[in-house]
Amino acid sequence: MKILKLSFLALGMGLSGFAQADFIGVKGDVGYWFYDGKANMSSQSLEDQDLDRKGSAQLSLAFEHPIPFIPNAKIRYVNLDTQTKSETLGQANYNVDLDHSDFILYYELLDNIVSVDAGLGATVLNGDITAYTGKRVDIDKTYPIAYLSGEVKLPFTGLSAKGEATYTNFDDAKITDALVEAKYKFADNLLIDLGLTAGYRILNIDLDDYDNNDLKFEFKGPYVGLEAHF
Repeated sequence: MKILKLSFLALGMGLSGFAQADFIGVKGDVGYWFYDGKANMSSQSLEDQDLDRKGSAQLSLAFEHPIPFIPNAKIRYVNLDTQTKSETLGQANYNVDLDHSDFILYYELLDNIVSVDAGLGATVLNGDITAYTGKRVDIDKTYPIAYLSGEVKLPFTGLSAKGEATYTNFDDAKITDALVEAKYKFADNLLIDLGLTAGYRILNIDLDDYDNNDLKFEFKGPYVGLEAHF
């Protein structure tokens, strides 16, 4: 069902330019994100609540090709399952269980020592937030996003630095997801490239007047991972 909701995006991807990949390839990475942050689901603008430090796997899969005018595709996913440090009557003030997925269509504007990707897509939020009172807010929303990524490689070393971000300010929702990352490629051959990654990610989600609540979340922290390019 969610994939069907996103199908309209393909109709709007009339961006000029073309994919400049040298060959058809699949990029995948698996990481582990150590995050904490803040949460607030009060319509009275009460003080933000600090979140416990948690960890979660984050996944990304991209498909690139050399066909002109047709965009490349990328999917990102992370599950955010945490709770506030503060408690009332022995229970966390808020429990958060949120799936965050991105579906992105993008073009390679540069693809050399310096790489730049840009595109459009959709971000999907699905989950719930429960207060100690038992009040529960279910979230199932899809928002359009802009996507930008840049990478700089240090020749002959296997080292590179990368920045990546998505952003939306649509329908009383403002979502910013940004990361910076360093990578060391330790295997590079005709079959597969492998690299170790380490970085820092910040995800801010503001949903104004959602189900009569102003929902605000901040998730931030370092991560490590493994990247493969086939």
